[in-house]
Amino acid sequence: MKYTSQPAKRRWPRRIVILLLVGIVLIGGATAGVRYVYNKNLGPLSSNPEVQIITVDQGASVDEIATKLQQEKVIRSSWAFRLYVSSKEVGKDLKAGSYELAASQSVPEIVSQLTRGKVATNLVTLLPGRRLDQLRTTLVRDGFSEADVDKALDPQRYANNPALVDKPASVSLEGYLYPDSYQKTAATDPQTIVLAALDQMNTYLTPDLRSAFARQGLSTYEAIILASIVEKEVPRQQDREQVAQVFLKRLRIGMKLESDATASYGAILAGQKPSSAYDSAYNTYTHTGLTPTPISNVTISSLKAVANPASTDWLYFVSGDDGTTHFSKTLAEHESNVAQYCTKLCNP
Repeated sequence: MKYTSQPAKRRWPRRIVILLLVGIVLIGGATAGVRYVYNKNLGPLSSNPEVQIITVDQGASVDEIATKLQQEKVIRSSWAFRLYVSSKEVGKDLKAGSYELAASQSVPEIVSQLTRGKVATNLVTLLPGRRLDQLRTTLVRDGFSEADVDKALDPQRYANNPALVDKPASVSLEGYLYPDSYQKTAATDPQTIVLAALDQMNTYLTPDLRSAFARQGLSTYEAIILASIVEKEVPRQQDREQVAQVFLKRLRIGMKLESDATASYGAILAGQKPSSAYDSAYNTYTHTGLTPTPISNVTISSLKAVANPASTDWLYFVSGDDGTTHFSKTLAEHESNVAQYCTKLCNP
């Protein structure tokens, strides 16, 4: 008789084996299901070939672009768009501009268009953070005569426009021409563009937004003034909410806003070089309260920042040389931030 020292083979309990097999099947099925949903969401939203003009703002993140495309009903899913862009490593290649996009396009087709910068033609693009005189120049450069543009910018022509119900009758359209791209044909006149920009502005001045302005102690016109200052000061939404908080707190305690953008606007209106030293009604280093009018057009980003400012308690801020905004509560902290982060821009 022979004996062996080898141990008996261990057998897994049948229940465990079954559970493992079931788990593998479920994981495989879930993976296949996720891939199916992902691939479906990369496809066209519909068969509708109608083109929409979608503007990708300068500096917009992939998340912001994806959200906008879904809100405008061009793509099925913002998360699928983000995942596709990430998988192809083309996030940094998406280019700003106005594009002709349709719901009948797939995500890969749209991404290809955005990375190639294949922007739409026959458009009039009003850029954000621009003064009214700059927008006038844009319209003239797009082929309209100076006389027709000046007529189109006469606020009396739009006395009954709902976007302007809060605007004092004596002031210009400064701040009210919403930045976007507008279709232009051979028959288009500048008044059509101005009307489209006012109508776009009105779509954002909702009752809810107006109520939010009122909760901050501002009329709608005052809110547009403040939003224009925020628009010129910082580009990022998070920073805008905090900058709006700084300015609102200063207004409430009677402290000067001390905005370079407002002082420069006053200087430019007077035909002078932009300067925080030039004294005018727009110089918030020498005058308390808001400026007499907006200082540029505004985006919904800045309007929302004024309506819903950050829940912080800052009193100062400075934009550093690298574009980062640094906030502080005391003058000493602010001066330290200036010395540390703003060695070039603050000492030209």
